Amino acid sequence: MDRKPMFHNSGNYIYFLNKYDEYLSPVLNTYAYCLLGNHFHLLVRIKTLEELITFKNAQIKFASDDSTTFKKLSNLANQNVHDIVSHQFRKFFQCYSMAFNKQNKRIGTLFQTPFKRALVNNDSYFTQLIYYIHSNAQHHGLVTDINDWEWSSYCRILIDKPSKLKKEEVIKWFGLKSDYLKFHSENQKMVINENIILEDD
Repeated sequence: MDRKPMFHNSGNYIYFLNKYDEYLSPVLNTYAYCLLGNHFHLLVRIKTLEELITFKNAQIKFASDDSTTFKKLSNLANQNVHDIVSHQFRKFFQCYSMAFNKQNKRIGTLFQTPFKRALVNNDSYFTQLIYYIHSNAQHHGLVTDINDWEWSSYCRILIDKPSKLKKEEVIKWFGLKSDYLKFHSENQKMVINENIILEDD
């Protein structure tokens, strides 16, 4: 990404989330997210191999009437987990970029590749990342309170409405809703450690 805006209005944010759900929810479990003006953060877990195989087979079956698409999807049969997930990210990025570029009469790459990622390998890191992601809009000066940023999962996790976002798991991680709220409230004045995100080259 060239650090230029990738969201200009609420419609861009909504479209991004809808396409994220379409392309990535089948292969990822999402625990937290935050969309900002020129970047975004996600906390996700790749679904099990069995779930990915089921998804892949469903795609192949659905495309069986289209020989060209079927041939392309059939190639997934020999791909590993990384390839399947990367394929979905690529489709998602292409879809959003094409729509955004057309709307804004621009050309060129919108997303940085390969995108930066970090392995979450302990409980403390997972907890810190949830807060880090939810507080990012405040950290960048877009709002003074994390409650006020519409395009993060912070408030959505609190809504009792069916969702693919792993709300219950996040709340249970902290204990109760009150514990989730307390953790975020008590840490709002904490200076974010920029080194919390370990970036792959």
